[in-house]
Amino acid sequence: MAQLLLFNKPYGVLSQFTDAENRPTLGHYIRDSGFYPAGRLDQDSEGLLLLTDDGQLQHQIAHPMHKLAKTYWVQVEGIPDVRALAALRQGVSLKDGKTRPAQARLIAPPSLWPRNPPIRERANIPTQWLSLTITEGRNRQVRRMTAAVGHPTLRLVRAQIGTWTLDGLAPGESRRQTLHLPKMAPKTTRGRRRH
Repeated sequence: MAQLLLFNKPYGVLSQFTDAENRPTLGHYIRDSGFYPAGRLDQDSEGLLLLTDDGQLQHQIAHPMHKLAKTYWVQVEGIPDVRALAALRQGVSLKDGKTRPAQARLIAPPSLWPRNPPIRERANIPTQWLSLTITEGRNRQVRRMTAAVGHPTLRLVRAQIGTWTLDGLAPGESRRQTLHLPKMAPKTTRGRRRH
């Protein structure tokens, strides 16, 4: 059995338990011992972060080879047009290579808690919310993707990882689940001679 914590990481909190500079960390919110983040969420991003006490589950969630879909609600500067959305869907060229195709669509502003501090808004530039689903996890990938199509990210909230969602969790709250994982088969020895 593996234990999983679904945590709604507030803005400004690091995805780790300690920090030499005494910035807010997971340790300020999570008192359960033996849990480790399965993946990361940037300090200036909010939303769903999964933590587990099981190394196998941590690997399945976090490792890029498993291509676990992650959905983000992204508030961007300006209103992306058809070409910008098509570019996100086809894959965007970044400095570290082209991204995998993503699911991207315009959405109405989601019902969210106020961010502290609030985003900077400019009176003459409208903002728009997107739902963006990716299957890889490069450093600051969503922010780099929206910037590459001309729409800098103002607010970023991860809403879903695989089938796990943020539903019902206020910022700083967590919910525990018990998962029954299949036992891993023993590794076979390579290079055995056939008789």
